[in-house]
Amino acid sequence: MPRMLDVSDEVRAEIGAEEADRLLAGENAPGSYDCTSCRTPGDSEHERTSTVLFIGDETAVLAFAHASCLPSQIVQVTEEQLQGAVRSISGDTVDLDPDKVVPEQAVLGVTSGLVLIAGELHPALVVEPTAPIVRPGATDIGDDFLPLLIEQGFMPLSELSEVPPVQHGWSVLLAMGQLHAVLQPSVNGGQPVAWWQAHQPLQVTDGWRAAANKHQQVLMFAAPVGSIGRQPREDLLRGALDKAAANGKLVGAALPLAGT
Repeated sequence: MPRMLDVSDEVRAEIGAEEADRLLAGENAPGSYDCTSCRTPGDSEHERTSTVLFIGDETAVLAFAHASCLPSQIVQVTEEQLQGAVRSISGDTVDLDPDKVVPEQAVLGVTSGLVLIAGELHPALVVEPTAPIVRPGATDIGDDFLPLLIEQGFMPLSELSEVPPVQHGWSVLLAMGQLHAVLQPSVNGGQPVAWWQAHQPLQVTDGWRAAANKHQQVLMFAAPVGSIGRQPREDLLRGALDKAAANGKLVGAALPLAGT
C-alpha cells in the first residue's frame, strides 16, 4: 500500500530515486513507526510522515517522523554520535552501502517544563533517549546513558529536594526566545560543541523563559529510555521525575544560560 511519505529533494538525491520510489510505494517503509522527534507512534498509511536521513562520516540511517514534528531533511551528525548511539530497534535502514548500514539511531528527546524545588520554580529540560545508549565500540548489551553523563559530572539524584550543582563548561543556548541546543566543552579546549541540537528551534513558554532569565541557568535532568515518557502536563512530568529519582534512574545538573 502506498505510504503518506514526504521525501525531500535532498533526501531523494542522497538515497537515490529508485529507493525513494520504493519507499513511496510502501515496499521499504514501515506502516507504523516511532517518531524520531516526539517518540510517539506514527502510521505512514494514515498520516503524513517525513523521511529524516541521519548521515555520519561513513554511515547513514533513515528514520521517520510525523510531518507535523519535522520536515523531511538530512541531519548531519558525527560518526561517533551515530555509531555510539546505535541500537537495534524497530525501523528500516537505507541501503546506501550494505557494509555501512546500521539500525536506526537512538535520538535524544527533550522536554521543557517548570519544576518546583524548595518553593521556587526553575526552568528544566528533561532528556530521555528513544533507545538504550551504548558506549562507542561497546559490544555488550546494556544502557550506558547515565554512567556516561555521570562521568561528565552530572549528579545522580535520589530526590528533587534541592537544585543540583552547576555543571561548568556546559550551557543551554536560547536565541530569539527559542531553545536551540545544549552545549558541552570541546575536547580540544576550543569553542563549546553541541551535545544536543534541535532540528528546528523549540518554542518554550513565556513562564519558562522568564524563569531562565531570572536564574540565568537551566536545570537538566536525564533518564534512560522508558523512565519518563511524554507527559502532557508539568505535574505529571514532575511525578515521573520523582519516580525515576526514587528508582535510581535520574541524573541532573544546573547549566548556565547562554542567550536570552
